[in-house]
Amino acid sequence: MPLNLEGVDKEQAKSVRRTDQFQAVAANDSTVLTVGSDGIVLTSPRNNISWTRQLIESQPSLVDVESCPDQSFAALGMDGQVWFADAKGENWTPSPIGTQESVLSLACGPDNSVWITASFSTIINSKDKGTSWSEITLEEDSQLTDVKFIDENTLVIAGEFGLVVKSMDGGDTWSAPEYMPNDFYPQGIHFANANEGWAAGLSGQILHTTDGGLSWQQQTTPTESPIYGFQQAGSQLFAFGDHNTVLTLNGDQWQRVETHGKPVYLRAATQISNNELLIAGGAGSLFTLDISSGATQLSQK
Repeated sequence: MPLNLEGVDKEQAKSVRRTDQFQAVAANDSTVLTVGSDGIVLTSPRNNISWTRQLIESQPSLVDVESCPDQSFAALGMDGQVWFADAKGENWTPSPIGTQESVLSLACGPDNSVWITASFSTIINSKDKGTSWSEITLEEDSQLTDVKFIDENTLVIAGEFGLVVKSMDGGDTWSAPEYMPNDFYPQGIHFANANEGWAAGLSGQILHTTDGGLSWQQQTTPTESPIYGFQQAGSQLFAFGDHNTVLTLNGDQWQRVETHGKPVYLRAATQISNNELLIAGGAGSLFTLDISSGATQLSQK
């Protein structure tokens, strides 16, 4: 009896496959893209979601991606390279970082500089789109899990054991480390301004600061699932995490957005219009969240 591969062929023909494990999303003025394991890159026009599938030949595991002010994209690979693409999310070219540390997160600065965080409290940056890289360490045995720009000159980095450091001069110098309580392990951070910020963690924990990270208070959430990050959309702040978890902040308490989907992880989000967030995660999960209807409606994209 011949082997029937029709189902396999149909799955391989899809632009989005249930085997895809998406890790990050980003959007510039015209293009939205998502990246994931095995070198997968999906691109779409921002105003009309229709995915085109690309595969970077060496199949790096891409764990973060950002759009830069010049409309280009930068993606971080676990192969120790940053991959740069044009404004359409095409023509990917690698830049070896040259570090011995494990890379974890990426941010693109207002001057198109690229910033990488890594293990052993390592901070790496390039001001020439990957032609050269500079590397420093804070001499702390901490995995730095996230880096965010608050404004043109202010960066915040958070990491293992609750470490928080800040630069007020575009990354030239860094403050002495402050620490979140109870060795909090932040998975992602978000700052609305220089004073107010949030940190997402395991067991459904979200911490809040109003003094720039000097002190933190725990906020109430309706989940014990790990929370991976945040996305601001107008006046609304959302958080997302494992087991198809989407939360929205109401006052100082987080409320669940009913998703009715598979219990997969949701790793990243970006705003694609005034009314929609795009959320990406495991098992080929790509959803839009209608934020004009009280943040209650998800649809598959």
